[in-house]
Parts: sequence; structure tokens; C-alpha cells
Amino acid sequence: MRNGNEGKNLPHASIQKSGLKRTLLYFVFIVLVAGSKSFSQTTYTIKGKITDASTGDAIPFANVGIKASLSGATTNFDGFYQITFTPPADSILVTYVGYESKSKPIKPDVAEQTIDIQLSPGTLQLREVKIFAGENPAYAIMRKIVAGKNKNNTDELDAYEYESYNKIQIDIDNLSDKFRNRKSVKKMTHIVDKYDEVKGENGETIIPIFISESVSDVYYRRNPKKKKEIINKTKVSGVGLTDGSLVSQVIGSSFQQYNFYNNWLNILDKDFVSPIADSWKVYYEYYLSDSVKNGDKYDYQIDFEPKHEQDLAFTGSFWVDGDTYALTQMDVNVGKRANLNFIEKIKIQQSYEFFEEQNEWVTSKTRVLIDVDEPTKQTAGMLLKFYSANSKYKINNPRDPKFYDTAIELKEDYMQHDSTFWQKSRPEALSSAELLSFQLVDSLKVLPVVKTYTEILNIFVNGYKRIDKWNIDVGPYLFLYANNNIEGHRVRLGFKTDPGFSRKWIFNGYGAYGTKDKEFKYGAGMDYIFDRKPWTVGGISYSKDLERLGLSAETIGPNTLFGAFSRFGTFRRAYWQEDISAYFKRELVKGLTGSIQIRHRDFRPLFPFTYRTNPEAGIESPVKSTFDITEINLETRLASKETFLQNDNERISMGNGNSPAFTLRYTLGIRNFLGGDFNYNKFSFNIKQSFRFGVIGRTYYNVTFGLIPSTLPYPLLYTPLGNESLFYVDNAFNLMRYFEFMSDRYVSLRMEHNFEGFLLNRIPAIKKLKLRMLATGKLFYGSVSDANLELSTTQDESGNEVQVFNKLKDLPYIELGYGIDNILKFGRVDFVHRLTYLKNPNVTPFAVKISFWFSL
Repeated sequence: MRNGNEGKNLPHASIQKSGLKRTLLYFVFIVLVAGSKSFSQTTYTIKGKITDASTGDAIPFANVGIKASLSGATTNFDGFYQITFTPPADSILVTYVGYESKSKPIKPDVAEQTIDIQLSPGTLQLREVKIFAGENPAYAIMRKIVAGKNKNNTDELDAYEYESYNKIQIDIDNLSDKFRNRKSVKKMTHIVDKYDEVKGENGETIIPIFISESVSDVYYRRNPKKKKEIINKTKVSGVGLTDGSLVSQVIGSSFQQYNFYNNWLNILDKDFVSPIADSWKVYYEYYLSDSVKNGDKYDYQIDFEPKHEQDLAFTGSFWVDGDTYALTQMDVNVGKRANLNFIEKIKIQQSYEFFEEQNEWVTSKTRVLIDVDEPTKQTAGMLLKFYSANSKYKINNPRDPKFYDTAIELKEDYMQHDSTFWQKSRPEALSSAELLSFQLVDSLKVLPVVKTYTEILNIFVNGYKRIDKWNIDVGPYLFLYANNNIEGHRVRLGFKTDPGFSRKWIFNGYGAYGTKDKEFKYGAGMDYIFDRKPWTVGGISYSKDLERLGLSAETIGPNTLFGAFSRFGTFRRAYWQEDISAYFKRELVKGLTGSIQIRHRDFRPLFPFTYRTNPEAGIESPVKSTFDITEINLETRLASKETFLQNDNERISMGNGNSPAFTLRYTLGIRNFLGGDFNYNKFSFNIKQSFRFGVIGRTYYNVTFGLIPSTLPYPLLYTPLGNESLFYVDNAFNLMRYFEFMSDRYVSLRMEHNFEGFLLNRIPAIKKLKLRMLATGKLFYGSVSDANLELSTTQDESGNEVQVFNKLKDLPYIELGYGIDNILKFGRVDFVHRLTYLKNPNVTPFAVKISFWFSL
């Protein structure tokens, strides 16, 4: 029989076992629930845009992070970022070299939020990096970058082409109280101050004066090296603009090129050394900062700064691909301490895109900011902003070389477009501030006060006053008045027609009168543009005026300021000249121009002068004091890298880069044709070039070889340009007197080297002055044939003494100089020594010459 207690114990045991099971189940449940919460915790997203508080521009490559967290991101080229994180988090922090760090709170329990942050410019300073014993780890990477430059430089490809979108905006900022209170400025700020979108971070006034967009196709081939841009569409709005075609050419891609693979970058007509130049160790300090993931690969980040802060060098960072050592991102700055005038800051940011088909990195986007400092405390500053985006690359498919003959070409319908076109063409939509800027510029440019100031600026730059009613320009004002010993007070007024008159015909003329000689002088001309592609022009001209030997318009050349001042003072060897000519000029192929001119002129001296008409008869030869000449001039000029822009009815040269330009000229004098008195031949060959001479600066030279193998009166021989003024003149021999030497076979050399601060930037007590040292040298060597010497006489028909000329002996004429440029930002002083022919009459062996010009 079972004990009765056993039955009671069974249920009790069962309860114990079930309680244990429940406990275990609860524990497992709690662990699972807790675990499920930890694994399925909600992730939050923050996105936004980081911009410059003073300019509104995007800031690429900025570091954005969650405080007290490992979550973070880097802004892309357009300033956008996105961070995914798990709570808790209270704020984000943005840091970037050259800006003050800034944080903003994160809204709690918001799964997706947008936080835009504006950074204020701060001190441009790289982080502290400790370098221990051994080689700087950045150097090994730098050597690989430099070794791979030719492979990674897109200019070393056989060819490439792409579509380019470009945007430019110019604003006036940093308005001083005195500048703001000007009546003309008040009318502008009255319009602008209504809109907060175009104000600075602290509410300061910013006046937009120019904004543009353009879309173009760019083509390049390496051999022969040529580049072409076809500008498809432009949208331009600017205060004071009178010609859209010139501006439309300037705002394209051709003038926004920044290739850091080149040793030097030309910015604002200054040479800046690239951080990956062959001479990188001379100019920069480098720090290996980080390695950053870029897609499936890693990039090295290298920070750098100039060894000498006054050098034209950059501070910043770049990123290179870890496999190819090609640039993937570039972020550089030039600060106020650099040897530049009127520039507060230059900032260039560039991103590169990997072209998988050709295994090449190509330039994708570029952003440039130039902050122009206010010249005085009573004026204002200026902001220039450039943005370029390249797409649709095609590589290594060169076109026929003739295709590239026109470097910059505007399509006929470049101004015909609508809003739909721009919406499709922009890489990103215009900001509200940019849209408003287009409207404000259109409103500002119609203000009467703006039109007045635009006319004043046009007169100052071009020298002419435009009269729209008659479609003419009146001037130039540099030649309006002069005073000399022959004419007394000389008053001159001229005109030329503008494109409103005709896009083919150009007329010009002038009249002058002297109060002492009581003679009228006058001239007129007519030009006709046969074709703009290729550039083909022709024309005729006539003038009757007072000239003097050695200082004709041909000898003076393009130096209009010196030409105007040469009309003052004492005229020695003055003569009357009546001149009529006709010419035809055509660009044969890109860089090669040919011209032909037929010309007739006479010579009526106002000083004692005669020459023998039959030199074989010796002193028995009849003499004559006047002559007429008829000549044909043939000229060809080769400047393969020269770029031209078409401005209204003229072409403007934008320079020939670092390449030489060659000019060959031949003159044929014809006797008895249109009254000509002589048969003769003249030859001249000129080479000129400006190039970077490594780390020590820029060199310019101009050399001319000439030959006149004919017997002619000395006024028809070659006269080097002298200079008796207090001013330094580039194309003159500055210690040579007017008409001191003549030659019929000669070589003329002018050289100048500007060290651009290379020496003075390294002297502690002087470098803050931003002075620039330069050296100059000029040489002239030639001779005169015996036949030409025998043609000259010492007495005229009445027995009066006749002025003769000097000739060079066995020594060349030499002058050497040295000087200081950029004195108080505008001045230059040259110390010039004359080394030869010191015993000639009225010679000055040493002189101090001054000059003034606007220079960055």
C-alpha cells in the first residue's frame, strides 16, 4: 500500500520543476528581447550642406562628425554630406582648415533631418604634425607622384574632349562707411539691402555686379599641341557691360584652366608654383596627414605649406590615389602674406573623376575664389567666384589639326536659349541667392548713376568717349593736348566708329592745330573686315602731320603713353610728312599671319639737311633736301600659341604663353612709281619671348636683326629708340639720346629678368614690403656702309652746316640696369648704367628712371 503522503508530494515536485522552467523562459525572453532591441535599434540620418559664411560658396572636403562618436563624413565637392548614426547624439561638429570650427545641435527622435552650416573664415593653419627621426614619410609619396606626372597628366594624352559648364559671379563687398555714403553707391545699396539672400553672415551688404553661365565644348590634341573651345550658349548679366561677345569668350572654359601637374600655374598673370612641381622640395613643407577611403580604394592625404610665406606658393591639402598616385582632390589657398597686391585670398578646389575605359583620372569640377582687398579704407573690396564642371569625356580620338585653328569660337546662336536649356545643362540648380543676383544685376545696370560711372571707366581704360547717338567714339584723350617748341600749344581731337555704325566698316579721323606754327594737321582712315574666320581685314589711310626723326609712331610702337609725351618739349630734326597707304592682312592658319602694305610718303625737313643725288660724283654731286618714297611692305608673323579674342570690330591678343613669336619683314622701295625717288631693300627679323626661368623668376627678351643693303639718305636708315625723359621705357634704350645712332645693318637686344620676390622674400626686415628685384640689359650693335656715309653732306646748297649722324664703331652700345619693383604697390625704380660711348656729347653715364603702373 502506498503511503498517503506520497500522493501529496507529487504535485509539489511538479510545481518546483515548472517554476524553474518559467524562470529560465523569462530569462531567455528577456535576453532575446534585449538582444533584439540592440540589433534592431533605429539608425538616424543627417544630411546638409557646408558653405562659406562670407561668400555662400560650398566647402568641399570639410570634416563633419557626431560629437563623442565615431560617426562622421566628408563633404563632397559641392559641399554636401550625409551621416548615418545610432542614438544617442546631441550635436554635429564641422572642422576645416582655414575656417573656425562650428557645431549645431541634433534634434532628438527625428529619423532624418537636414542641418546646413556656414563656416566663418579663420586663421589658415595646418594641424601640428610631429616628425621623428628618419625621412619625412610624405617624401616617399611625393617622389612617386612626381615620377607619375607624365602618365597622370591629361595633357599628355593624345587627345581629349569634353563638355564644360562654367559659372562666374563678381560681387562688391567690404563696403566702408565712406564708400557706402556716396550718393552713387546709396542708390545701389537701396535696391540690394531689401534682400537677405545676398547679404553676408553678419548682414553686411554685398552688391552683385556680374553673373554669367556658359556651356561649351573643349577639344585638345597633343601633337601638334592645340586646343579649341566652341562656346555653345552663354547667359551674361553685368553692370557696365557694353559688349556681350567679348565677355562670352572670356567666361568660357579656356580661361578657367588650372592644371596642377604643370610646374607653374598662371593666375592673375602671376606664376604660382604647383605643390607637385619638380622643384617641390625648394618651396614646400609636406605632412602625410591621413589615408581616406575613396570607393574601393584608399587615397593618401598630404598637407603642405610654403617654406617662405611670401612666395607665390599654396597652402592646403591634396589627395592622391594609392595605386596610381594620381590626384583625386586638390584644395589650395594663397593668403594675404604672399607677394601679391590687393589680394586678400585665392582659393582653388578641384576634384578628379576616374575614367575607367582608359584607366585615367580627369578633371571633373573646379571652384575658384579670389577675394580682392579694398585698395584703401575708404573704398570697397571685391569677390570673384568661378565654378567649372566637365563631363562627357572622350579620350584619345584626335581631330584633324585644322579643326583647332580657331582657339575660341562662338556659335551663331550662342545667345538664343531658354530656362529649360539651363535646367538641363547645370550640374546643380542655381541657389536662391544666384537667381536673385541675375535679377539684381539687371536692375542695377539701368541706374543712371551706374551708366555715368561706366562711361567714365570706359574713357579711362580705352581713352575714348562713346556717343551712342552717332555710333562713334571720340578721343583718344591722351593726345588731346601737347606743347612743343615748333607747334606751341597743340590741340588734337579724333574719332572712330563703333560696331553700332557697322560690323564691317570702320572709319576714323583726327584734326590738330598748333598755335605757334598756325598749321592744321589731319588724318583719316577706313578699314573693312572681310571675314572673321579666319580674321581678314584691309584698309586705307591718309595723314599730314609733324614728325621727328627717331620718334615716329613706327619706332615708338604700342607704347601710347610714351608716344603722347613725346609730343612735348623740344623737337629736334622735325619734318613734315604726308603719308598715304593701303594694306591687307589675313590669318593664314592658326598662329601664322601675313600682311601686305603699299605706302607712299614724303619728307620735308624743318632742320638743315641735304643729301647727294649722285654720290659717284663726290662733292660735285647735286644735293637735295627733300624726297618721296614708294614702298611695298611684306610681313609674316608666327606665334603658334597666341590666343585672340574678338572685341567688337577688333582682335585682342591674350598672349603667346611661354612660346616665342617670330616676325619677318621685307620692304621693297620702288623708284618712279607714284613719285618714288629710290630703289631699295630692307630686311628685319624679330624674336620675342617671355618664359619662366625655373625658381628664380621670369625672363623676357626681344631681339631684332636688320639689314638695309641699299644706298639711302640717313633718315631712311634704322634709328634705335632713345629716351631722354625721366621715365623708364621698356622698348627704348633708356640712356641713349634721341637719334644718337643710325645703322643699315644691326642687331638689337633687350632683356629683363624679374626675380618676383625670390631674393627679397627671404630677407626678414624687407620681405613684408613685398618688393621685387629685377635686372635689365640692352645692347645695340651695327654699322653704316661707306656708300651711305658718302651720300651725306655737311653743308647745304647755301653753305650752311648740315646736321649729320653718329655711327657705332667697333663696340656695341650697352646699358645694364637693376631695380626695385612694387614700391608702395605702384612704383618702380630703375638704376641704369651706360657702359659704352661715354665720350659722346651730352651723355649721361648713370641715371635713375621711374615708372608707375598697376600691378598685382
